[in-house]
Amino acid sequence: MRNILSLTISVLLAMNTGLALAQKQTPPEGGEPRNFNLPPKQEFTLPNGLEATMVPYGEVPKVTVSIIVQAGNVHEQPSENGLADIAGHLMQEGTTSRSATQIAEEVARMGGSLNISIGQTQTYINADALSEYGPELVRLMAEVLQEPGFPESELERIKNDFKRRMNLQRAQPGMQAYNKFNKALYGDHPYGRGIPTDKEIDAYTLEQVKDFYQKQFGAKRTNVYVAGKFDEAAMKEAISSSLSDWREGPAREIPVAKPVTKGDMIVVDRPGAPQSTLLLGLPVVDPSHPDYMALRVTNSLLGGSFGSRITRNIREDKGYTYSPSSSVSAKYRVGDWSEQADVTTEHTGNSLKEIVYEIDRLRKEPPTEEELKGIQNYEAGLFVLRNSTPGGIISQLNFLDLHNLPDSFLTNQVENIHAITPAEVQETTKEYLRPKDMTLVVVGDKKVIDKQLKKFQEDLKKMPVTQ
Repeated sequence: MRNILSLTISVLLAMNTGLALAQKQTPPEGGEPRNFNLPPKQEFTLPNGLEATMVPYGEVPKVTVSIIVQAGNVHEQPSENGLADIAGHLMQEGTTSRSATQIAEEVARMGGSLNISIGQTQTYINADALSEYGPELVRLMAEVLQEPGFPESELERIKNDFKRRMNLQRAQPGMQAYNKFNKALYGDHPYGRGIPTDKEIDAYTLEQVKDFYQKQFGAKRTNVYVAGKFDEAAMKEAISSSLSDWREGPAREIPVAKPVTKGDMIVVDRPGAPQSTLLLGLPVVDPSHPDYMALRVTNSLLGGSFGSRITRNIREDKGYTYSPSSSVSAKYRVGDWSEQADVTTEHTGNSLKEIVYEIDRLRKEPPTEEELKGIQNYEAGLFVLRNSTPGGIISQLNFLDLHNLPDSFLTNQVENIHAITPAEVQETTKEYLRPKDMTLVVVGDKKVIDKQLKKFQEDLKKMPVTQ
């Protein structure tokens, strides 16, 4: 027994000694940041205007295909709030010759899945399959796109499901704040429209759904992306043969918003709320602007990463909130920056004070080289991760096409991120993040937070403007 005990002690001492030596060792130097090498891509345009991009990527025998149509909520008329969603969801209910169940079974047989989603500016038909079924998958997706059955028997169910989702969103304080914020910035533009009401959704007819599809869908507004492992010749033939005869449809068009910059405060009363939801922001530049990359890095340093200044301040140091975050929303030819946080009700005013303090501190003095380097590594790392899957590659290529950006936006991105200097971060903050020009939305218990908000407004007025 004593021998076993002695052996155990000896092993533990050896392990501790080894651990101590390991802890004293200097970690290896990080590698030099490298730009992203976009795999060789094949691009072609069909006679009807449809554009296709194919990118071989990886060795896993699967292929991802996305058919993306420039038709989304931004194309709705004022009386059509949410109609794009109804149309997109109903498209997934089958074609003129196959039911939704038959389509699902077909894609499953190919070893993949298919789904349709709707965004502000685009409708996405995304699917994947084993590589050998790539051409067959394309032909099936082309059928879903060109021959939607729009079964009237499914319309009420689709509308009821949509109403439930919208009502859940409407009940969330964060969504209430974003609705008010977007309305304040974008007004009557589709970006400024709120969540569709039950009354609006109930009123939509099958004729309206079909009419939206006819007016907004067509080859000229469509891109097909293929990424993964596939037979290039076979995939090109499948795209060409199954989509060349589709009608041209409308030309590409996204109505450009003219956001309002206005220092204002909007309070949504939520009696008895234990937290206040804060949303503070203003219009900024879009991805086509030369300052966009510097703004993205600045945002990450200020509030857009877990180690950012605002997060450290009001989460780690003060304990006012659990998960604050800031973001740059990149819309077509416009953008906006915002900081969002759910804070304890009694510290609503203090939280706003600290958020503005961190913005103003970055306006007054640049970050250190060390702090900025950490953020640059974080941003470059995220970029590399986004390009690590076929779906990620497709998302990046679609971003380029949507915003009319050159390939160099991707291939030089790591280099451009690391080229930003501390002085540029400071200047970017001074140029674009001006606290007195920001729209503030607060969702909370008005009777508790009213005095705090008044004091915050008074202090904000007294704050000197950093030149």
